[in-house]
Amino acid sequence: MEANLLRREVLPFLVSFSALVVVSLLIDALLHLLNVVWVGRYLGIPGALLILGSFGYSLRKRKIVHSGSPVALLRLHERMAWAGSLLVLVHAGIHFNAILGWLAVGAMLVNVGSGLTGKFLIDRSRRRLNEARRQMQERGVASEELEERLYWDTLTFDVVKQWHVVHYPIALAFAVLATAHIIAILLFWSWK
Repeated sequence: MEANLLRREVLPFLVSFSALVVVSLLIDALLHLLNVVWVGRYLGIPGALLILGSFGYSLRKRKIVHSGSPVALLRLHERMAWAGSLLVLVHAGIHFNAILGWLAVGAMLVNVGSGLTGKFLIDRSRRRLNEARRQMQERGVASEELEERLYWDTLTFDVVKQWHVVHYPIALAFAVLATAHIIAILLFWSWK
């Protein structure tokens, strides 16, 4: 049972987060090997655009945008945010020359971790609740009793679904720091 939990719940999270870091380090190393480190300087732009584009899901969820399947947009949000974060990490590289940029990168990594945590927590809670409901139905538990027995599980699942209350402020902190970094770059860029 515990090995199953590790394989199904913990490893996918760790693999996804670790892959983000490892792939960004490999791309950065490749840029150094090919002596084209300057390319990384510009990868922040498409990375930021991918992250911005990933907010289509949030707009659809809040009914600001009315087109698109929420499930498909969620998957697109996850992929675009991951790819954008990858490009931003390569952009940041291993160069420690701007505290504001590193604060933004740190906030971005916390945001990605928060997003992955929420994704896996919600998936796990939904599976456990559905499995408990299925098992009780198979045992012939009446509908009213079933809802009574699952009351606390359902309530807990509803609380877990509110995980975005934590994710939004983290995303906002990242957005503010990234915007400040971009403004600072534009102000101090050597435009020659």
